[in-house]
Amino acid sequence: MSRYAFDVLRRELLVAWGTGRGDVASMVVAVPAEVADAEALALVDKLNDLSRAVWRTYTHPSSAAGDDGEVNTEGWRRDQHRAAFSGVAEALRQPNLPSGGGLIVSYNPVEECAHRVGRALHRIGIESLVGAVVADVAAELQAVEAAECGDLSDRARQAVLLTRADASPVQVAAADRLLAGDPFGDEQLFTDIDSTAAAVAAAAWLAAAADVAGKACDMEPTRVAVEADNIEALPHASPTQVLELIELGATAESAVLGMIHGAMRAADGEIPDFEELLAKIAEADELAEEYGRDDPELFAKLLPRLTPLDTTRPARDLLEDLLSGIHGCYLLYREVQTSGLEDLDPDAEVTEEQYEALENRDRKAFIDAVRARKAASEQG
Repeated sequence: MSRYAFDVLRRELLVAWGTGRGDVASMVVAVPAEVADAEALALVDKLNDLSRAVWRTYTHPSSAAGDDGEVNTEGWRRDQHRAAFSGVAEALRQPNLPSGGGLIVSYNPVEECAHRVGRALHRIGIESLVGAVVADVAAELQAVEAAECGDLSDRARQAVLLTRADASPVQVAAADRLLAGDPFGDEQLFTDIDSTAAAVAAAAWLAAAADVAGKACDMEPTRVAVEADNIEALPHASPTQVLELIELGATAESAVLGMIHGAMRAADGEIPDFEELLAKIAEADELAEEYGRDDPELFAKLLPRLTPLDTTRPARDLLEDLLSGIHGCYLLYREVQTSGLEDLDPDAEVTEEQYEALENRDRKAFIDAVRARKAASEQG
């Protein structure tokens, strides 16, 4: 979401948003001296609420609600929130105002947040300020609409920092092209691509890398992330879960979206899978009984997590973990390759350049094998 702020010294209303490389900012409008600081700050607060509400329609689309969209379902409510975009400008200019001791309040968060910004503008009562805010909010809505279409340029780039409960096919294809160029991951995955879509593409490449490493090491692909952790400390819980889901027949997309949905529900204070949680609690209780219930530190470590992902940034966290998983697959693959040192002159000192050449050889062989495996999987 965009963040609004009031520069008290320059008396400017500012807006800033993230790009994946850092934040950019611009001035919305100069705030006249007759506007009290408290009024300007109140406007900023309401604008931030509105930005949060409109971007939630992007992160929580109706397509990810999991219902048929009938009246009063979650999908229907999300559609109503998104449809409220068309009335935002009018609400900013002509908000619901107190009348006869009462005030009309909308259940629709986008609509109500727009009216609250409108009431803050009404209290200030300066038309030039209203016009500038209306224009900037229109740009914010256009950014959301662009992100929905998979266009993350300009102001819509802030979507790379969000977690969306669905994956744009356009963004998945873009991420897949980047990974085809470098299966270990390109910086653009974090700066130009929606993290959920990038994670979907990365999961497919991880599956190919795990097949290559598993075949080289004679182990099940679902074990490679855990085994790689013995070579180098790596986050292996989420890559292993993704690989296990794919092994059971899930697509890369369904595996990733399922994990992200669970993390988003946990972030909202819900329990994604109550039966699974009960099973984990029972397992932790048995381990605590076996290894020492009186040790509070041990018992705390045994307590199950609702999700292996960071609930404040689940898609980005999962993307990082999946790329680490691909790196782990390479570590295992390299472990079983002949060193190449036996081909060198035993009486000569091995140079850093020679070591680097051998590393590049193994890396290229691994990448070629992963690309071939990925291509084979796409052909059925």
